[in-house]
Amino acid sequence: MGYQIVVGGLSIFIVIVLGAPVWVFAVIEAFSYGIGAFFAYTGGMLADRFGAKRIAIIGNSLIPVLSFTGLFRNYAAAGSMYITGWWSRNLRSPPRKTLLIESSTPQDRSKAFGFLHGLDVGGGIIASVLLITLYELGYPFFDHILISIVPMIISTFLIVATKKTNRERIEESDKPTKEETRTTTGIFIVTALFGFSYFSIGFPILTAAQTTSSIVSGLFVYPIFMIFSALGGFVYSRTKIKKEIKQLGIFGYALAGLGTIGIFLVLLLHLNIEAYYLAVAVLGLGMSSVETFEPSIISKIVRGTKAGTGMGKLSFFRSIGMFSGNIIVGLLYLISPEYSYLYAASVSVVAAAVVLITGSSFSERRHSQSGL
Repeated sequence: MGYQIVVGGLSIFIVIVLGAPVWVFAVIEAFSYGIGAFFAYTGGMLADRFGAKRIAIIGNSLIPVLSFTGLFRNYAAAGSMYITGWWSRNLRSPPRKTLLIESSTPQDRSKAFGFLHGLDVGGGIIASVLLITLYELGYPFFDHILISIVPMIISTFLIVATKKTNRERIEESDKPTKEETRTTTGIFIVTALFGFSYFSIGFPILTAAQTTSSIVSGLFVYPIFMIFSALGGFVYSRTKIKKEIKQLGIFGYALAGLGTIGIFLVLLLHLNIEAYYLAVAVLGLGMSSVETFEPSIISKIVRGTKAGTGMGKLSFFRSIGMFSGNIIVGLLYLISPEYSYLYAASVSVVAAAVVLITGSSFSERRHSQSGL
């Protein structure tokens, strides 16, 4: 919940409040994800070596650095503080997912990741409502961001309080087959490809604020995105999913691409803000599928003592793509926002096609056990 307050208001804070060009926001997000890829990979490896809980606590305890973004009136200093805090989040993410893998069975893995995603964005909904409320009450953005430190600190104590769960045992016969390894490689590659289409939610927030000349209209993008993303996560957490690779391609990458196309059409045809919010809702549903099925698929192939490394690689490949994605979207945004969203939608659809082709020949021998 805490860092979501910062994410929800960052683009408006940097571009509108501090007066930075849009490309500065794009660079901040690109470096957050791009260099953050190495922190994610490192976090996964450290989780396998020293324990997921220990590394998750270390990473989570450093995320509150994000909250100090609001202390600065200079966008270079504010951006640097945000980037540092986001790297800590990346360090924490693979160990946290590893903790979930250790405490769930392969059959329930997609449900577990769906529930985790639902909780994450559920906190984001509360954060975004708080952000809008504080703005409407007249509090400056500097205060909004600083307040986010409280839930971040609480979340660290909650991780400390979790009980250790034994890892699933890995036998020689359970090592990934050649087909599984090929599928894993394909998922990593397509994750990076999807990353090229992935843009910070700050861009749609900024677009709504600029096209309507209303900061509140822009801020409303975040809770709408989060509500539908949470809805998707909770649906997946209560549903037995089969053929996850197909679900990832259609209801993940393709649906996210459809939502982005919707944003493009709203801008091109000058439709009302309600249509814009509908497109954002579709984008949120697509992202819930991506956040559920990507880690679930990888966790069933990269098992046992390599679970942390697998989650680290997943975050690494996506972050590499997102570095380029945010830079490209930011540069195209300078020409026209329509171009940036058209680009992102096109690459997302290509990613959907690639993952469906990559996974089409995957062996069904584990289907009844793991749902791949």
